Amino acid sequence: MISSFDDYPIHQTSEPVAHPVSGDPSHYDRYFFNGYSRSGDIFFAAAMGLYPNRHVMDASFSVIINNEQINVHSSARAPHDRMKCTSIGPISIEILIPLQSHRLLVDSPEHGLRADITYNATTLAYEEPPFLVRSGNRTTMEYTRLTQLGNWTGWIEVDGTRIEISPHNVLGSRDRSWGIRGIGERVQMGAPMNTAPQFYWLWAPVCFDTFGTVFDVNEYADGQRWHESGAMLIGADTIKHAHSVTYDYTWEHGTRRSHQFDLTYNFAKDSASMTFTPLVHFQMVGLGYLSPDWGHGNWKGESATGGERFTIPVANPMAMTHLHTQTLSKVVCTLSNGEVHEGIGVLETLVLGAHEPSGFTGMDDGYTG
Repeated sequence: MISSFDDYPIHQTSEPVAHPVSGDPSHYDRYFFNGYSRSGDIFFAAAMGLYPNRHVMDASFSVIINNEQINVHSSARAPHDRMKCTSIGPISIEILIPLQSHRLLVDSPEHGLRADITYNATTLAYEEPPFLVRSGNRTTMEYTRLTQLGNWTGWIEVDGTRIEISPHNVLGSRDRSWGIRGIGERVQMGAPMNTAPQFYWLWAPVCFDTFGTVFDVNEYADGQRWHESGAMLIGADTIKHAHSVTYDYTWEHGTRRSHQFDLTYNFAKDSASMTFTPLVHFQMVGLGYLSPDWGHGNWKGESATGGERFTIPVANPMAMTHLHTQTLSKVVCTLSNGEVHEGIGVLETLVLGAHEPSGFTGMDDGYTG
């Protein structure tokens, strides 16, 4: 099927752009943004996904203010033309300058949320190493992702009260990913694999005044890493790659979320050590992650919009829907030359199933050490 994007010289296969190279139902294409004030008194995030083999697209926007998380979601049938896949119900994304500036619009007063905010990058886009996981012969994850740091300008309106967003005070990050990973209603793929579900994921983009840092790690149940990356993003033109990254996680008792997190980047000639102190735990279910109602790629009908709100911190952090969090944190970075820098960023955590180094043995048992 020919669409408007086919008029650009961007083809990677012999097929029109509307047809993914893979017919896997878990093929996806996704935007993610977050933003937060330096004091931590406001946090917001947005996500938008396209699932072309499912003919579905969806989006969510979420704000934490005054200890309340307020969410709006939208889902619809995906058009074949990719030019029309960045606006879903009350939520839309405009790419003003690729890899530099994006405008996010929200107009859902019935759910208490309106916004007109623009993200401006302050660093290069950091391309993380490719993600690849197989279960037996089947590829279950195969995707590319970039992370970028920046700031925000504009306004957000919550229950009729407008909050001005200044780039001097509101920082944030974004990621962009595409490929194959588990989304949508589960599809029977033949004989089941006799392995227990398990996923361990940490991601930490952090903003400092003169640089930023990015980190991620995936581990198997025994602690063996199958994916890791780390870098320092300096100014608008430099990426300093870490040779290795090490971390020490202090879990909050009875949960799988952060009490304190220490992270070290080892570069070719120097190092950087960071300590994260939590401010607030953002629940990723507000963007559809692990949501029983607004899960990514689920068919909700031709067009659907909804929302919910709840108190933060949640009373039941070990509920399956609340295991995926982004913990907004104050961060202190000590360089090997003795310089100390204070910043702010998030530590995203999703730990499902066993993880021996943490003492987790079941699907969702909390930390007891």
